[in-house]
Formats: sequence, structure tokens, C-alpha cells
Amino acid sequence: MKFAALLRSAALVTAVALIPATTAGVAQVEGRAGPEFAKVMAVYQRIKASYVEQVDDEKLMRGMIDGMLASLDPHSAYLDGGDLQRLETMIDGNYSGLGLSVIMEDGAVKIISPFRGSPADKVGLKAGDFITHLDGKLIVGGSLDEAVAQMRGPEGTSIGLTIFRPGRDEPFDVTVTRGVIELEPVTWELQPGNIGHIMINEFSRDVGSDVFAAWEDLRSKATGRLNGLVLDLRSNPGGSLDEAVALSDLFLTEGRIVSQRGRARGENIYYDAETVFRGDIADGLPIIVLIDAGSASASEIVAGALQDHRRAVVMGQRSFGKGSVQSLLPLGRDAALKLTTARYYTPLGHSVQEGGIKPDIAVPQLSDPDLAKKSRFTMRESDLRGHLVNEAGMADEAMERDTRDDPRFQQTAEELEKQGIDDFQLHYAVETLRRTAPNAVAARAK
Repeated sequence: MKFAALLRSAALVTAVALIPATTAGVAQVEGRAGPEFAKVMAVYQRIKASYVEQVDDEKLMRGMIDGMLASLDPHSAYLDGGDLQRLETMIDGNYSGLGLSVIMEDGAVKIISPFRGSPADKVGLKAGDFITHLDGKLIVGGSLDEAVAQMRGPEGTSIGLTIFRPGRDEPFDVTVTRGVIELEPVTWELQPGNIGHIMINEFSRDVGSDVFAAWEDLRSKATGRLNGLVLDLRSNPGGSLDEAVALSDLFLTEGRIVSQRGRARGENIYYDAETVFRGDIADGLPIIVLIDAGSASASEIVAGALQDHRRAVVMGQRSFGKGSVQSLLPLGRDAALKLTTARYYTPLGHSVQEGGIKPDIAVPQLSDPDLAKKSRFTMRESDLRGHLVNEAGMADEAMERDTRDDPRFQQTAEELEKQGIDDFQLHYAVETLRRTAPNAVAARAK
């Protein structure tokens, strides 16, 4: 029953579009691999016989498995114990802790994103921060499971974190009080001028239906007709491929949404509009999709689909660039293999692997006082060790063009704060919708 639930939900809050593996087969071991297996056994025997301390077989086997998967790409992994527990947590939808999505990178715990409104978000933790100490104890070089277990705990208790933030000269300490994290994949608000703002924080179960409900609520609250819609995918690390398709289908009436292509014939799948929801719920309404460097995987599927079909203007910063699909393959009752089985492509056939989705209008987050320093340390898929290479071979120079100064965006965070603007990207999107004719915005910039 545990794996049945995992496969049905196919939701994981990482930079992953996770799907159930329904067609994957087990490959036969090639004959020429025999000598390589002999080397593995020889190393195993040497360790067991000669290592300075007695080594548990389970530890060695797990090390071999992790080593095999780490040699493939950053997103393939063996899941058991705490890893499976975290996956189940995302299905259940709540837990007691800090409200962080984290990964292990070169032995350090790195924040992918804090959940909006979580204790971590309220104290100012940001995507890209590294956690080096917990309650003064160094955790660099430890396991991710142990770090996550320490950060979770009863509601109302506190824990001290030491943070290294790229762009700052010195680490800093922050105390976070744990709370019950009610995961809200979709939140929304009505902006001035009858502009709807829907934030999709992750692609977990029923996100498509939740966005539809948000749309209906915004329509009921508007004084008259809605004049525009902002779909906010910033810092959304991904999740279910099926929900990315469902969300895209809310605003498309025809054509391809996304395709995935793998080595096995069964992994070549095409997803089209009008298969989940009928019609365009916002027909004729201008839409802006907001993305940033933390928008990955399923977020990039939605942004790419609406951009290629010219249904929305994509605004913000170039996305993360994760264009691969992971399948969840059960290994017995208490373990699973998360394996990269395919690449995905936008409706016009573009792979976002490495290069990401390029916004039609590049808008920096001027509200961030650390923007200038952080821009030099922004982490994307292309920076991950062992990442899959884009077949088109995008050069770094092509991505670096996004960072050039734009004379329209010269205000400082302090100047914006005095004007009451704490989210410049959202402010710019809303103002664009308010002052632009609907039929002009619906057709994206060429």
C-alpha cells in the first residue's frame, strides 16, 4: 500500500518531475560486465579483510548503490528510510519543522527553497543558502537524513542555524521556531486593478484543480471582470509531471503541452491540450508567468508550454534548466529507485536541459538587497556535477546575456522599500497588465 500511494501521487519537492514507471523493464546484464563485477567483489573482499575497523555489509552495499547512481546524474537516487519518509510527508501534506526544501551538495545542506509563510521563510532564509551548523554543531560532511531529522521537531521548539549565503563575506546565525507546516501548493490573492495573482509553490497532488478553484475565487472577489492574471512559479522546484500538464491545460485549447523522450520505446510519451480540462478558463485574458532561477522541472514545463503557444508572457529570470524526467521504480516493500529515464521537450521541440526557459522580459528582483552579490553565485542545473548535457550544446555566454544591465531597472532595494514595494518582480508584472491592452499582452514578445 505504501508504494501504491507513492506511485499514485508521484509528488516530490525537489527539482524533479517525478512520474510512475509503468513501462520500465529490467535490462539483462551484458556479458562483458563480468570482469567489472569481479573488480567490485575484489574490492569488497579487500575491505572486509583488511580495513582498520570491521565494516557492516549493509554499509558497503549502500555505498556501492549510491556510487553507481551518483555516476549517472544529480537526480538519480536510491530511496529508503528517511528519504521515503520525506516523500510520504509531501503526500500527507503537513509536518512539524522549519518548512524547507533541501538537498545535499558536496557534503553541505543547501536550501532549494523555503515554503512561503513557513518559519524558515519568516526569518529570511533564501534559496541558495547553505546550512553549516545546527545548534552550533557542524553538519558539513554528515548525512542529509540526520540534518533533516534534527531540523524537525515539536511545534514551538527552536533550533539555531548557521547560514552561509553566497555573496556575503561572513556566515550568520539565525534562530528558527518550529511550526506545523501545512503545505499549500497553491495560494492566491487579488491585486489592485482586478489583477489575479496565483502562486504555485509546488506540483503536488491536485494542483490543476486547486488552480481552477483559485481562479473561481478570484473571479468572485473581483469588482467586475478580471483584467489579467499572474501565474507565479518562482522558487517552485517542481513535482508531478501530470499536474504540470493539468495546469497548462487550464489555459490551452489545442496542441502539444510537453513531450518526453527516453531510450526505451515506452518512455516516449506526448501530452496534448484538452485531455485534462476542456477550454481555456481565462479565455482572452492576458497572462504573465513569473519565473526565476529556482523555477525547475514541472515549473519549466508550464512556462515553456504557455510561452511556445504564445498564451502568456514569461517574465523574470532564466529558470533552473532541469529538463529530465525521473521514474520511481519500487525495489521491494521499503525501497525505491528514482532513475532518470527521459528528457522532456517544449511544444516547439526545445529542451530546457541546462539552458532553462528564457523569459520574454527579463526582470531582476530589485527588492533583494543581496541581488548583485547573489547573481554571481546563482546555481542552476548546468552547475551540478554530472548533469545531463543539452544536445544543442548551449554555451554559457548565451545564458550570461540575461545578466546585463537594463536601464529600466536601476532602483535599489532601499528606494523600493520607501515606495512600499517589497516584491519588484510581482509589482512590475501587475503594472504591466494594468497598463497594457489585453490583446497585446496575450501575444508574447517576439
